[in-house]
Amino acid sequence: MNRIKMSAAALWRLAGLSAIAAGLCFIVVGMFHPINVPLAVTTSTWINVHIFATAMGLFGLFGMTGLYARQVEGSGWLGLAGFLLFSLWLGLMMSFSFVEAFILPYLAAGSPEFVAGFLGMFTGIPSEVDLGVLPMLWNISGPLYIVGPLLFGIATFRAGILPRWAGALLVLGAVLVPVGAVVPPEYQPRIMVPVGLAMTWLGYALFAERREQVSERASSTTSSNVVNPEPSRAA
Repeated sequence: MNRIKMSAAALWRLAGLSAIAAGLCFIVVGMFHPINVPLAVTTSTWINVHIFATAMGLFGLFGMTGLYARQVEGSGWLGLAGFLLFSLWLGLMMSFSFVEAFILPYLAAGSPEFVAGFLGMFTGIPSEVDLGVLPMLWNISGPLYIVGPLLFGIATFRAGILPRWAGALLVLGAVLVPVGAVVPPEYQPRIMVPVGLAMTWLGYALFAERREQVSERASSTTSSNVVNPEPSRAA
């Protein structure tokens, strides 16, 4: 039984660490993402940033699962809706970022039309090649990124289980997304930074909370053994 409890506690801490990692990846991507032009696709900055973006989606999915499970009873339907929408966005971004990191750089020389069309989804430039369902998926990712963190942040603030102001910061990050349409392209990725800070904050709160509970449980068990030692057997 104790092993099962320890395993569950370890999963909670791993979920917290995953949320921290996802938040840090958000910040890296927001601060260093290059402009979406074909010439940037083969640069090391482009490849590295999109490797971080792929990791952001992977860690974010596990981290969000832990954050939602921690406050499932207090967050209600808002929390569930926010969790599902934000997780769907993370899954989409992980897929897009994987293509950008590991496929586009190798197609830049042989298929420049495809690369230009793929990047055109982000900049609004019509593609000369058929991209299938990709433009539709990208178009729905924007609303997902606004509504998902917005609902989850509100639910977190209302539940009061994890830090309320981290939830408020998540809401701020969501409402700032439309600002990206009016700032120069090189500054648009900065909009991701508040969401990254909120994820890091929430992840640390989850990790630290579970670590403290494990430490308290271990101290309680040790004290119990000292106060009530096992009686020695008669010779």
